Amino acid sequence: MIHMKTTVFFLFLFLLTWSSLSEGATSLQSFVPQKDLPEGWILVDGPRVYTKKTLFERINGQAELFFKYGFQKSVFALYQNRKDKENQIELDIYDMGSALHAFGIFSRFRNGDRPGRAEPDSYFEDQSGFFYKGKYFVMLFGTESNPDLLRDWSLLISKKIPDRSPPPREIGFFSKEGLKPGSIQYFPEGLLGRKFLGRGFQGTYTDKVEGKVKDKNKAKTEDKEFKLFIAVFKNSQEAINALKHFRDDLARKGKVYQSESNTLRGKDDDRGEVLVAQRGAYLLGAIGFGKEEAKIRMDEFMKNVK
Repeated sequence: MIHMKTTVFFLFLFLLTWSSLSEGATSLQSFVPQKDLPEGWILVDGPRVYTKKTLFERINGQAELFFKYGFQKSVFALYQNRKDKENQIELDIYDMGSALHAFGIFSRFRNGDRPGRAEPDSYFEDQSGFFYKGKYFVMLFGTESNPDLLRDWSLLISKKIPDRSPPPREIGFFSKEGLKPGSIQYFPEGLLGRKFLGRGFQGTYTDKVEGKVKDKNKAKTEDKEFKLFIAVFKNSQEAINALKHFRDDLARKGKVYQSESNTLRGKDDDRGEVLVAQRGAYLLGAIGFGKEEAKIRMDEFMKNVK
């Protein structure tokens, strides 16, 4: 009798697990438009699901980058214009596990600020479009240049994705004044090319500076770029340790002007002026700046951290 109950119990667990996995795969495929498509378009391939073991079959050269950002699985579909078989649209929807990682991979693909109609965080060029919604990252590619059509497709797909997880809160720490549109990026490791900084965000800012010209009585205004960054740690002690590593690294590669318990200022031989401050589990910093705007931006930055 006990043996029978145990067998029934494990059978129940197996069916429950199988059902959950099956529902997960089905839900991802359900985001792929298969009916009521834009006029003149048909589905000719897919939906096809890819896993960590098979993603190389779909994007061999970029799979490793997706793995770093927490890739779980993806689904692919191919659409074709009825009147022109060469006119096609490829669709890839990636489950990245979290909104943080979905934003992160999105931030590595966009190149500026060309939003669409689907989501606030979206980017469209002549033949391609990207956006993320919750933990999902969506890529569209057309064989012909038609960004408006891609925007229509993105809106259709976005409506099918129910995930309403908010964007990473750290994005809101960056002041919008002077921020280069579409420049905020998330790195899961090696922020600013420094292993000890681990994961974090960076944004590019522009500032007007006076440049030299042949006529000494005239000045030329140029755009100078610098970066604000925020490294994210598990706790304040890890952030303090990283600040010490930063100080040692700066001493080797440049100069240290000021070093206190939670503040560091100096100059990197390659990137210019550096200012870093530890706030709780964060390291906030500016690099490559002119002296005046750094204080203004850093003050705003630190006020926004809660």
